Amino acid sequence: MIDEALVLWFAGPGSETGEDMVELQVHGGRAIVARVFAVLGQLAGFRMAEPGEFTRRAFENGRLDLTAVEGLADLINADTEAQRRQAFRQFKGVLGNRADTWRGRMIEAQALVEAGIDFSDEGDVPGDLAARAIEIIRPLAREIRQAGAGQGERLREGLAVAIAGAPNVGKSTLLNRLARRDAAIVSPHAGTTRDVIEVQLDLGGFPVILRDTAGLREATDPVEQEGVRRAWSAVTEANLVLWVVDASRIEAGLSLAQQPTPGADTEHWIILNKSDLLAPGAAEALVSKLAERFGVNPLLTISATSGAGIDDLVQALAGFAERFFTAEPALVTRERHRVALREAGQALDDAVRLGPQGGEELVAEQIRLATRALERLTGRIGVEDILDVIFRDFCIGK
Repeated sequence: MIDEALVLWFAGPGSETGEDMVELQVHGGRAIVARVFAVLGQLAGFRMAEPGEFTRRAFENGRLDLTAVEGLADLINADTEAQRRQAFRQFKGVLGNRADTWRGRMIEAQALVEAGIDFSDEGDVPGDLAARAIEIIRPLAREIRQAGAGQGERLREGLAVAIAGAPNVGKSTLLNRLARRDAAIVSPHAGTTRDVIEVQLDLGGFPVILRDTAGLREATDPVEQEGVRRAWSAVTEANLVLWVVDASRIEAGLSLAQQPTPGADTEHWIILNKSDLLAPGAAEALVSKLAERFGVNPLLTISATSGAGIDDLVQALAGFAERFFTAEPALVTRERHRVALREAGQALDDAVRLGPQGGEELVAEQIRLATRALERLTGRIGVEDILDVIFRDFCIGK
């Protein structure tokens, strides 16, 4: 006797992997699990599963397509509610089922063209089969292009927010306040932060990656110079930049915030910090003056030390995250999906451009290329070069 446990039998092909399976539900103590493994390891034909092996068996036995496998990986690694919802939709076939539908329409169009090629001398075969095929794939090409334009990768990767500004304006204090822990060292001495400090947050169910950066100034110390370079890199790569300005020393901070930075998709907010050091009413007057100067640019007044205005900032960040993640459909969640859909859409566009007069053989070949691109998307063909990369990211035995 090792333990009192529940033994479940799953008969294939209705099991998770499509094979006959047995599940042992033992108590979770380390000694029990170790003993079960030791006993099973002494039986002929038993071994530990490789990373992702059960999921790979499910794929190879047709229980999952490749997009569902990737959805399962994202589901396992989901940190926020929004990530979980998107991953679950992908796992349940939101893209795979759509791709199968597209593939069926392509096969229908290709069959028409092939019939016109192979049986053109038959009297009962219409002469407009290629034109009919074009009418099928014309709206299909547009539909696939639109599907490939989504930004579902955003939700997997998270919203990148950079906290930037001159030295000693309270960037690290703000990071700690938002993270609700001492993630960064806070010091009255300028230049304390030398590297980019990263904290992951869950704002309204959406993943946010908050990055505290070194103070931006002309530096002579080589280490600080590297910190400044990395700070500008974080600003360039961010989806949102919080320019922190010392409310008592505004001009120096605003000159940094007004500098042009690459990236048309990056939004910039100005955060007036240390409002607790201003005279009563001075902060409101300052915001009014700056609002006229910057127009519609967001201006928020806070005190990272006392916490004043932090709730308004968090609420604004949550609202931005919701707009950022839900502005586009989450059908495509990986660059691999986007590439496959782009190739399929381009091949169909080429077929439409050729038209019935461009040669039935060429039209058929373009439709065939589009079909193969979708088959690579779902894993029906040509996936050996990517299978190992996908499945090795799974935990042992999953």
